[in-house]
Amino acid sequence: MIEAFVPFVRDARCLIVAAAAMLVAGCATTSPEDPFEGYNRAMFKVNEKIDDAVLKPLAQGYAKVTPRPVRNSVSNAFANVAEPWVGLNNLLQGKPADSISDVMRFLVNSTFGIAGLFDVATEAGLPKHDEDFGQTLAVWGVGDGPYVVLPFFGARTLRDAVVLPLDATLDDAWRLTPRIATRNALSVVQITNERAAALGLERTLEEGTLDKYRFVRDFYLQQRRYKVHDGNPPALEDDFYDGGDDAHSRLSQ
Repeated sequence: MIEAFVPFVRDARCLIVAAAAMLVAGCATTSPEDPFEGYNRAMFKVNEKIDDAVLKPLAQGYAKVTPRPVRNSVSNAFANVAEPWVGLNNLLQGKPADSISDVMRFLVNSTFGIAGLFDVATEAGLPKHDEDFGQTLAVWGVGDGPYVVLPFFGARTLRDAVVLPLDATLDDAWRLTPRIATRNALSVVQITNERAAALGLERTLEEGTLDKYRFVRDFYLQQRRYKVHDGNPPALEDDFYDGGDDAHSRLSQ
């Protein structure tokens, strides 16, 4: 049962299910970025039910018995494992200085930070970056594609969904271990720890918006643009439409 919630790269069945469902959805939408809104809303509800039944109770129990400093150290350790992949993506995006900084962060935190449990690199003047291969493809000119909600994984753009298996594996390099039991255990710890960090956010969403789905979608798309453009995104129309006569023709349709 646990394996159903673990994002292994060798099992991309959830992506296939999502793609098949979107092909048959054929639902009208009010957003050009969300042509599969009917399917997406349905999957959003399914994911919420899974969260309410399994992930949220597990995270609440974990948070109750695990002190916050311990949870922070767990988050630091998982983030540290991702640093080499972050550094490679910075290099592929043409940011060698940031890439070197990421490698230095990994070395410093892996040693002085005791396997990454403590983030001493930030205090040493090595800021943390957040890069993935989806952002790298965006820098290379690959468009977002439509917004999709994947089973278990949640909000993605089509571009990010396609490269999810690669990002999920290399961002968490411990998934390459041949021991299935170890992968499963670490995946459960990571998922539970991340869900525990988000406890309380659902109350904010429920109280702050009449349409939770739309709020989550718009927030996700905004954050992806922000990350792709390193905190300085262009105007929305310039970002969504790529300029030139072709873009003008699409805007006039």
